[in-house]
Amino acid sequence: MTKKDTAKKTVANLKKNKHYRPAGKKREGNAARYMTRSQAIKQLQVNLSVFRKLCILKGVFPREPKKKVKGNNQTYYHVKDIAFIQHDPLLEKLREQRAYQKKIHKALAKKNEDLATRLRTREPSYTLDRLIRERYPKFVDALRDLDDCLSMVHLFAALPAVERLKINVERVHSCRRLSHEWQAYVARRHKLRKVFVSVKGIYYQAEVEGQKITWLAPHAMQQVLPDDVNFSVMLTFVEFYETLLGFVNFRLYHSISVKYPPILDPRLEALAADLYALTRYMNGNTKRINEEQESGSTKPEKTRGQLEGAQFEESELRLSQLQHQLPSNEDRALMHHIEEDDENDDDEDTKKCKKLFKNMKFYLSREVPRESLLFVIPAFGGVVSWGGDAAPFTEADQSITHQIVDRPSQGHMYLSREYIQPQWIYDCINFGVILEAHRYLVGRVPPPHLSPFVDNEAEGYFPDYAETIKRFEAAAKNEVLPMPGVGKDDLDDPQLLLAEGYLSRTEAIEVAERKKERATSEKQYLEDLKQEVQGHPDATASIAVEGAQVEEESSRPHLEQVAEDTDGTALMMMSRRNRGLFRAMKIAKDKKKAKVEKLKQRKKQIAEST
Repeated sequence: MTKKDTAKKTVANLKKNKHYRPAGKKREGNAARYMTRSQAIKQLQVNLSVFRKLCILKGVFPREPKKKVKGNNQTYYHVKDIAFIQHDPLLEKLREQRAYQKKIHKALAKKNEDLATRLRTREPSYTLDRLIRERYPKFVDALRDLDDCLSMVHLFAALPAVERLKINVERVHSCRRLSHEWQAYVARRHKLRKVFVSVKGIYYQAEVEGQKITWLAPHAMQQVLPDDVNFSVMLTFVEFYETLLGFVNFRLYHSISVKYPPILDPRLEALAADLYALTRYMNGNTKRINEEQESGSTKPEKTRGQLEGAQFEESELRLSQLQHQLPSNEDRALMHHIEEDDENDDDEDTKKCKKLFKNMKFYLSREVPRESLLFVIPAFGGVVSWGGDAAPFTEADQSITHQIVDRPSQGHMYLSREYIQPQWIYDCINFGVILEAHRYLVGRVPPPHLSPFVDNEAEGYFPDYAETIKRFEAAAKNEVLPMPGVGKDDLDDPQLLLAEGYLSRTEAIEVAERKKERATSEKQYLEDLKQEVQGHPDATASIAVEGAQVEEESSRPHLEQVAEDTDGTALMMMSRRNRGLFRAMKIAKDKKKAKVEKLKQRKKQIAEST
């Protein structure tokens, strides 16, 4: 056979086998859809740190393919995600930065300080505005992804500046400014819903444009930076989150007709009263914009030169207005709205939050968490001050209704106000009512601080203080609730209703007579049933009258047995997967029940020991 015949035969075989492909030329399945991290780095031609930064900024995360072709110890990425990164202009910017850093290091190695300084001034930079618009095409998408953003920004706002970890002062100040701007908006619009103080920090939950946003703010104390945390990865997240929160604050401030970014009074900034300065700016800016809108139709049209002059002096005018609006000792100056918001645009929860601390003035002692209370009290309609040069009123003000302290003894006490612990503020916010202050007096052990994020009905355990608060809320709404340890079926007990004041004495007597007649008939029925069992036929008539009740009571064990048999039959008819899911659900339910029983047993032991 000649070479020509061999080639013809090979071509004929290739035509018959349509799926023939040379080995190693093309892949299918998971091998074609996924690649490992090392393969992605090789394709992008970057190092590992730059690859991590690109993935964080672009929102690309590892995948878990069903079949891991390269082994179980590899990290896999989708091919389309890597192509998405490869075509982004940010990749070229990061390459330019890396090449420029090499030039700076080379100049420093040659001890050419002047060249290194000139190179640093011309170092290429980039912005993340395009990535924000790309990842969040709608504003509601940004709000849904704001939980981690706020937690990270509040964390870095409380961290110290450490040059070794590349945590510079500018980043800390930027995070602190963004967090205060967010808190000022939430307090101004009364969007805060829940607060819980834990060991990790303080949990907040706000509802902005229908989205529930929960974040964690650390306590105001010295933070210890552990060595096992990769701060370079966290700094990349913070870099992205700063831009995202800036976009969100810009949109929220413009929704209430307030210019962004705000220009604050330097005197208040020097006194570390940033949140107070922001609220004063929002109040004054809103008032000025409304006045301009009202008088805009009557004023003549300005020339171009006049507009340029107005823009040139805009910052000075705004600062002077803020300083004139800030009185030295004015009641209700801190966090007090100059004008009332339109209540028609607010929902029921917002209207309720506005009135919780209405007509109350609070004074904060120096040992309480000042920043947290300056945020939550105005968010619920209260007026607050503290000890300092920038405070709107002093401790000697006679109109103060509550003073928040956290020390067992006080030097001088005013009889016209109540001295309470900070927990009273948070519990009132979580339960939505003004609680009794005598439980939170100075020197007393306060009640347990219950988490508003726990659903007691779903958990199956109701703490005693939760039951007390529930009855307190029902009394405020004039609702009837069962007594502690009594079910809802016992609400027809005339003694309980008479003791609670829900029934008059005449009505209670009528209910007691009806209950007595019912008990007599039940007793007669039991006696007739006993006679029938012993063989007396005369009891048949009385038993037939109440036969329905006998059938119902006697059928209860039978119904329970039928239910158990039905469950067993249904379990046998299930597939193996559904049977496993059912058993897992049953195990989880049993664990929850055991946990509740353990809590009840511990509660019983504590009660016996005291």
